[in-house]
Amino acid sequence: MSENNPIRLFVTHAFQATADYQRVFEYLEHATRFFYVNQAAPDAVPGSGPNGIKDALREQMRGAEAVIALPPLGDEAPDLLRFQLDCAGAFDLPVIALEPFGGVGAIPALLAERAVETVPWNDREIVDALRRQARHEDTQRWEVIDFP
Repeated sequence: MSENNPIRLFVTHAFQATADYQRVFEYLEHATRFFYVNQAAPDAVPGSGPNGIKDALREQMRGAEAVIALPPLGDEAPDLLRFQLDCAGAFDLPVIALEPFGGVGAIPALLAERAVETVPWNDREIVDALRRQARHEDTQRWEVIDFP
């Protein structure tokens, strides 16, 4: 993965950029030497009913390499989350679930069973999961602890 070959990413949404949705990109921007392209377009609300919504989501996911799934969507719009997870399965995309922000709440059962990996809100762990799942890169890193 390089600046010329970024990871193409889709983050689940209900056609609005929620706080968790925006937070994902704040964490990814904080990571060094990590390049990605956001395939999702939550602000592009389709106007032609349920089929328009499904077609728009399919088109957004079509070029992605991995999906990051946000747990609040399971409570807010469970049918929409189910559809996005079904699309990920149809496109053979790995689903990475993020734990509820702040550790409050549980991951919806549907998301827990479909995710290949669940990670906490930590820029390093999110990036490592994306590298493992999207590009099958080995991401073994060493923790460095400095003692006074």
